[in-house]
Formats: sequence, structure tokens, C-alpha cells
Amino acid sequence: MLEQRGVSREELKHSALVAVGILLALGLLAAWSVLVPGISAWENIVVAVIGSLRLTGPVAAAFAAWVAVRKRRAVRGRLLGTWQVLRVPLAILAVVVGSFGATVILLAMKAVLTEQAGHLAPSGLAVGAAGLALYAVIGWIAGWALPWAITPLVAGIASYGLFTSLAGGSIWAGKLAPSTSEPYDPFEGLSPLAFANQTLWLLGITSALLLTWTAVVTRRALALAGAMLAVLAAGTGMARLLSEPRAVAATEPMVYSCQEWPITVCVHPGMRSGLTDLGATFTTIAARLTGTPAAFHRVEQRPRGDDGVPSPGVVPVHVDDLTPGYAARAAAEYVERLAGPCAGAPADGYRVIVTAWLRGDPLPSGPLPGHQAAAAWFSGLAESQRRDWLRMFYTDFANCRLKASHFGGGVTSQLGPRPMLRRTPATPVSGGEPATRYPAQSPVPGSPYPTMPNPPSASGPVTRGT
Repeated sequence: MLEQRGVSREELKHSALVAVGILLALGLLAAWSVLVPGISAWENIVVAVIGSLRLTGPVAAAFAAWVAVRKRRAVRGRLLGTWQVLRVPLAILAVVVGSFGATVILLAMKAVLTEQAGHLAPSGLAVGAAGLALYAVIGWIAGWALPWAITPLVAGIASYGLFTSLAGGSIWAGKLAPSTSEPYDPFEGLSPLAFANQTLWLLGITSALLLTWTAVVTRRALALAGAMLAVLAAGTGMARLLSEPRAVAATEPMVYSCQEWPITVCVHPGMRSGLTDLGATFTTIAARLTGTPAAFHRVEQRPRGDDGVPSPGVVPVHVDDLTPGYAARAAAEYVERLAGPCAGAPADGYRVIVTAWLRGDPLPSGPLPGHQAAAAWFSGLAESQRRDWLRMFYTDFANCRLKASHFGGGVTSQLGPRPMLRRTPATPVSGGEPATRYPAQSPVPGSPYPTMPNPPSASGPVTRGT
């Protein structure tokens, strides 16, 4: 009876169900953590399910080692046939690969409810299944060779350390490991051919290990011959895999998803849900830069490695994901490119005032009294006045030449807390109501800021201050 040999069929079935549940839960958790937030693309899902092996693989190895330890104790040195030897490990492979398939199905069901960009790569899913099978076979061989109670735990920890170090090691080791590059870059293509070669390598090495173990246990030459063929397949896959570049360009030209008004904002089609926030943020910046050398009418998301020179009026931005604050981060990165940090603290403090306004952040007071006076003076200007100011002094802003004289001379007492136009009562006109006269506002001594024009009066034409 199987029960008398140390393991029962019912126990194996129950253990398999538990293993499937654990692997499914861990697979979903790990894949969700790898998914790049906000990207609706099939390639993102493929990368996520392969990345889930980081957790599910060691669990599969531990489960296979536990079953192998029980099976080895049940056999007690008896010579078994080839099918008797392979039946249990093949059942384990079916369990772990089935749990991987269930994870893929659940993620795919979520994906079909929304419009996904790109294409689903079956060869990428095959990489995940083959990688999980490799984990399980390594765990099975370890449990059979060392039938100790602690072996499953050691197998799980050792496999985690081995494949994690391979994935983060050299370029060739990263290619051979059952993993893919993370974080996922939507602009970097996923090559189905590279996935196919990686699958061939993983299936070949998995079959070679399993058949070599079978040949040792059964002492059958046929199993050893099969192991040699599997080695040839693994070598072919490895050679083809290592001969390819790690980063593969996209096979098809990307068609942007764009929002056309009030300015054109274009992003990767998998990130089109971010168009609204990006459009609102960069429309404000575009309005503030109107009339300056940095004026633009189009925003394009670009990969970070893109060094191409954009066309006039086109702003390249980088958006890694759509986590909260992504539009503000993209805007801050762009504004910092307009005027980089200045060498001296005084000049940089004035620059920060302008960049904060461009980003839409509160104006910083700054560490120096001059900065505080400049921030108070600049905050008192109307939005239109700030735009006029930037058009006049953009070159000084971009080249770190801003000084206190650019901000009302740095003396706020001469302009008051808000340097707006002041109204003074004048002689009443006929009708008994006092007229309102807008006197010309004299500029602060030493300030390059232009004099404020008087608004039109109801009784005559516009009068400009001197």
C-alpha cells in the first residue's frame, strides 16, 4: 500500500491543491508588484508574469523537494521502471505549470476588460512556464538526493538566491535566468524570437536534468540518450540567446495616443489614461512660456535613452508610470531643464522662485533676505504681469543672471506688499460721484522691471505712466 510506503495518493492530491492555491496567490501578488502602474499594455502583463517567478519559483522548488523526500523514503532503495520514476515529478510539473496558467488567465481576464496596447507574446508566457518547471526539477533532484526534513526549506532558499544572483549578475547570466528586464520600459520592444530562444534553453536544461536523474535512478541508457539530446537543445537555445542584443528595438513603429487641445500632448498608447492630467499641467506651463524662446505647442513622451533633438515647439517629457503625481514629476523635470541649478546660492534662490511659479508650486521664501523680498514682490504680481516679466527676462532666467534688481530692486516697502496699481481719489466730476484716477507708477530705483501702464478711463483714452 502507498500509505505504508510513507506517502498516499490522497495526501499527494491534497498537497497538490494546497500548492496550487499558494502558487496562485503568490503569483498574483508578485505579478501585481511587477506591473508598471497605469500602463495598459500586453507586454506589461508578460513581463509581470515572468517576474512573478521570483516568488513562485522557490515555492515550487520547496514543494517538489518535499514530495521527493517523501517519495525517496517510500521507495527505500527499490529499483523502479522509467515510468514509475517519472510519474510523480511529471505530476508536480503539471501542478506548478497549471498554477502559472491560472495566474495568466486571471491577469488576462482583467486585461480584456480594458483596451490594451501592443500584442500578447505567447513565447513570453512559455518562458514563465519553462522557468517554473526548472525551479521544480531542481527542487525535486535536491529532495531525492538529500532526503532530509530540512531539504525543502533549503531548496527554496537556495533556488531563490541562485536565480536572483543570476538575474542581477552579468548580461549573459541575466539572459539565461528565467527572468526579464525590470522595470518594464514601454518604449523597449519585447522580442518574440528572444523569448523563443530563452524557452528552448530553459526546456532543454530542465529536460536534461530530469532525464539525467532518471538515468541514474533507473540505470537505463535510453534515458541517458534523451538527456544528451536535451543538452544539445539547451546549448542551441543558449547560443542563439547570447548572440542577440539584450535590448531589442520595437518591431513596429509606435503610434502615439494624443490629445489635441488646447495643446497637443502625445504619450505611449498604453499610458493614454494619463493624457488628461498631463494636458492640464503642460497647458499651464505653455501659457506661461508664450513669447519666450522656450515656447512650445506639443508635448511628446519619450524614452529616457532618447537623445534625439526635438523639433521646434516640441517638448520631450519622461513619464515612467502613472502613480499619483506623475504629471507634476514630468513638469518638474522639464522645468529644471529650462534653467539648471545656478553655481551661487543667491542666483539659484532667484531661479527657484521662477521655476516654482512655472511648476505651479507655492513660491519659496528662500534662505536670504533678498530671496524673501523677491518672492514677496513676485507673488504680488498678477498672472499676466508675471508672463510679461518672464518674456522680458527669460534669457537672464535661463542663464542664471537673475538678481534682486529683477524683482523690484529687492525693496518691497516702496511697492507695498502687493505691487499692484494704486487708485487715488481725484476731484469729483459732474454727477457727484468721485472719479478714479490711476496715476503713473514710478519704477523702483535700480529695477529693470517696466513701468505699469494706466488702465483706460471712462472719460478718455489710455494714459501711460512715465
